[in-house]
Amino acid sequence: MQRPFIQTFLRSKIVAYPVAFFFLIFSMFIGIAIGSIHVPFWDISAILAHHLFGTSIEGANEAFENIVWKIRFPRVLLAGLIGASLAIAGAAFQGLLRNPLADPYTLGISSGASVGAVFVLFFHISIPFLGGFTLPVVSIAAAVLTIFCVLLFAQLIERSMKLETIILTGIIFSSFLGSFISLMIALTGEELRQIINWLLGSVSMRGWPYVQLMLPFFAGGALLLLYLAPELNAMSFGEEKAKHLGVNVQRKKILVLIAGSILTGAAVAVSGTIGFIGLVVPHFVRLLIGPDHRHLLPLSMIAGGGFLIIADLAARTIISPTELPIGVITSLIGAPVFALILMNRKRKGGVA
Repeated sequence: MQRPFIQTFLRSKIVAYPVAFFFLIFSMFIGIAIGSIHVPFWDISAILAHHLFGTSIEGANEAFENIVWKIRFPRVLLAGLIGASLAIAGAAFQGLLRNPLADPYTLGISSGASVGAVFVLFFHISIPFLGGFTLPVVSIAAAVLTIFCVLLFAQLIERSMKLETIILTGIIFSSFLGSFISLMIALTGEELRQIINWLLGSVSMRGWPYVQLMLPFFAGGALLLLYLAPELNAMSFGEEKAKHLGVNVQRKKILVLIAGSILTGAAVAVSGTIGFIGLVVPHFVRLLIGPDHRHLLPLSMIAGGGFLIIADLAARTIISPTELPIGVITSLIGAPVFALILMNRKRKGGVA
């Protein structure tokens, strides 16, 4: 059967990367420009060039400088980092688990990070030398601890740690940790609204400190997954075939899981629970450009960043001045899109 024109067009990597980068940059400019005060693209360019490259700001409206540099740009940048983290982690998990329904939350990582965050909010914990960073640091630590517990438990059940065992173990841990979240919410008094808002997901009022917190985890996790792309290609055909190709399956599997858990834990720590990014974006990118992880991972990362920026823009403008949780927007967009993807795959006999 002949491929649709758009799919054939985007399968050319020479085209796919410029299109993805254009989408990301356009999303960033739209996210910065639109709000209660409209900022022209020219002023945005001049302000960013001034702060990033030291150029003159004379051509820009200086009244916009605080809006762009201190409020909107860090928010857009943080949303892009979170979306990119969830998308590349989702693409890696889908390849590793050979399951298009897998996402960063399959292994209980999100639930672990959420338990850490809710624990901090519930007990008003503040570690002296961390201060305001207690919440994200504890969330990341809980996420990493969760993946190690999942791997340990899976190894106790089956020493070879088959992928099916890891998935089932992740589901068990996710349900178990979810019950703790529900318990703390049930026992919460005045903090209920704060906890619920955090769980629904948001990048509002985060600012540069959270960008600086997110950036090293994003860089480390993303670079590790990009390095493991050839091994993911091999493992997507099955563990036995990957072993015959010379891949140390167990070691690479653990590295992928750790890298994905760092990315997911960091994202959940700074923004709360944001669903469907790691599920829909890599699946959609795979349909367009194919299953080669050497291209699927970076393109999913770029597309995920742009998508979450647009979703955040919608969250803060649809019923302005009231702001919706970004997790609500991603679910409203992601669920129908994913349903259409599944219907399309079923109509084509289940072939992506």
